[in-house]
Amino acid sequence: MKLKEVMAALQAKGSESIKRIMMKHGAKEPYFGVKVADMKVIAKQIKGDQALALELYATGNGDAQYLASMVADGAKMSRAELNSWAKNASWDMVSGTTVPWVASEHPDGAACALKWIDSRNEQVARAGWAALSALAATRPDAELPLQEYSSLLDRIVTSIHSAPDGVRYTMNNFIIAVGTYIAPLGAKALATARAVGKVEIDMGDTNCKVADAEEYIGKARRGAPVAPKRKTVRC
Repeated sequence: MKLKEVMAALQAKGSESIKRIMMKHGAKEPYFGVKVADMKVIAKQIKGDQALALELYATGNGDAQYLASMVADGAKMSRAELNSWAKNASWDMVSGTTVPWVASEHPDGAACALKWIDSRNEQVARAGWAALSALAATRPDAELPLQEYSSLLDRIVTSIHSAPDGVRYTMNNFIIAVGTYIAPLGAKALATARAVGKVEIDMGDTNCKVADAEEYIGKARRGAPVAPKRKTVRC
């Protein structure tokens, strides 16, 4: 399939009701409102087409960007392409999920993410924190920059409550990811969660809630020191 064909297929699957719901969650035009289940059907038809995935993302369409991440192989992307995806994420769902997916598969994913978190662009910063969380969930502890992760927990204690809502949300998720998956930092992550306390975020006209980091870590571990690493953060 070519780009125009895929975009037409996405538009045909668009739903005004889904679009209205997702717009409440922060989706921005251009956006069709395609269900993830319908995207998966299209993704199967173009699986492995890396060039097409890059073209889809470059459209700036929220549905196309999400589909692109289903198709793209993060390990085959260049650092420049990763940086471009982080910079051009159309909205929170893209910066918080799809960009981290591909970054977590790239050998330089951690190095990119550590730079992104310092960006003044909220979407880029969100992508950075989310990518570091994805790496925590999937990479062996020995392959992670543990000293940097430890320092970031200290940084969160002093900066989370003054960060923009979207960044604050992903910082909170970072505490959860570290406490859930990284054995050497599990105790420190719990201490960080207690020091941070309740995280207040404006979730707009939705029923979404911010997870209590300490409580969530305990549930995710299920009585074990840490939870097993995941094969992928893709869904």
